[in-house]
Amino acid sequence: MVIELLEKSEALLKGHFLLSSGKHSDGYVQCAKLLQYPDRAEEGLKEVVARLKELEIDIVVGPAMGGIVVAYELGRQLGKPAIFTERVDDKMTVRRGFEIGQGDKVLIAEDVVTTGKSAFEAIEAVEKLGGEVVAIASLVDRTDGSLEIPLYSATKVKINTFDPADCPLCKAGEELIKPGSRKIK
Repeated sequence: MVIELLEKSEALLKGHFLLSSGKHSDGYVQCAKLLQYPDRAEEGLKEVVARLKELEIDIVVGPAMGGIVVAYELGRQLGKPAIFTERVDDKMTVRRGFEIGQGDKVLIAEDVVTTGKSAFEAIEAVEKLGGEVVAIASLVDRTDGSLEIPLYSATKVKINTFDPADCPLCKAGEELIKPGSRKIK
């Protein structure tokens, strides 16, 4: 069902993409194309919310950019507050007067999880404030299954990922596109 929503929203892209991890891929999931429609966001995350009901959650935190809308929608459906982290001097930070209390049970929200880099940066910021992260939730799971924290996703998508030195798309001379918001050094 979520794949159908992604397709309907034209969010499943084919091409040659530079990922925030520095790796290359032959596809990209632009969840913002789906999340621009509140009804599709609600529908896409409904199944995740049903599975999250078993967890004790006090607050939902989404790393900027991709996790903001997902955090809001998960918070709305769970009846919990939703905030976001953002980078300040390349460090994920809780600011804007948002608070996480000592011992608060936190759900990290993402649009797509591939390596978990943004999620783990948000986890570090949350734990620094005394919060306890109980899980990560996302629309799309692109991981290899090796995260050390529970991941609740609406769908799993397999897209080929390559080290830049071994990328067949580079060797074929295909234009490289950087679709994400994170600056890559």
